[in-house]
Amino acid sequence: MKRRAKAMGATQSSDPVPRRKSSATVPSNSLSQGDMLAVPLEILEEIFLNVPAHQVVHVCRLVCQQWKEVADSESLWRERCRREGYRLRDASKIPKDWRLFYHLCKKRRNLLNNPKGEHKMKDWQILESGGDNWKVEGVMEPHPNEAVQKNFVTSFGMCKKSQLIDLGKEGYIPSFMDHFQPDIKISDWYAPRFDCGSEYEISVELLNQRKTPIQTFAPETIYFEQWNDQKWNQMKHVFQNYGKGVRYIRFTHGGKDTQFWKGWYGIRVTDSCVEICPGTDT
Repeated sequence: MKRRAKAMGATQSSDPVPRRKSSATVPSNSLSQGDMLAVPLEILEEIFLNVPAHQVVHVCRLVCQQWKEVADSESLWRERCRREGYRLRDASKIPKDWRLFYHLCKKRRNLLNNPKGEHKMKDWQILESGGDNWKVEGVMEPHPNEAVQKNFVTSFGMCKKSQLIDLGKEGYIPSFMDHFQPDIKISDWYAPRFDCGSEYEISVELLNQRKTPIQTFAPETIYFEQWNDQKWNQMKHVFQNYGKGVRYIRFTHGGKDTQFWKGWYGIRVTDSCVEICPGTDT
């Protein structure tokens, strides 16, 4: 049996006297508020599935109690996830809040600030700045992503920089991280100069509330010989099944040249990325 939403404030009258019709002409194809509220719930849900998500939350659910129930329903957000391809990586971990799961999938983004050097060294904590220090300059070799036009450059002494990501401030609440343990994807692009040897290092740590490492990705240092092709290389890693307690992510990378040339002949880095992936990739 189909459910029908009740009209808010509508009551049956026992008054036999017919009401006077309004002098205003109402178009035959228009719907009164009562008609709108009397739409079957399954049809109302289908309508909401075709309305932008932020309008469902901030507009539709404020109309009446019945609309609020549909806008907050598990079935609405579960179906929205299905239609938009936001699938669970682990089917056994059913979301307690499908709306939260949907919005976290929807807002998947790079959690690192200023990853391409467009704002100089802003948002990066400089851990080491050897030789002639860090520098930002235009790319020598075109990057696979044409939008990347700048990179960070190291010198003849070790140069390292870091960012600390507070997952709570980014909207990833502890209960969500502990229950789902979503994939945490890391990406970093690095390239040498063709005329000078160099080395590249990266370390990414998943930290608990006390900022103690729970899991660390720290591959061996990568070395480039002089007279290389200076092509861009991508470092990638995915953290999975890392356990409960992850509250921060610390991303650190850098390097130097290996020939101690004055200036900026060391490794170049750019377009770094840290993403939380609640669902599987489509």
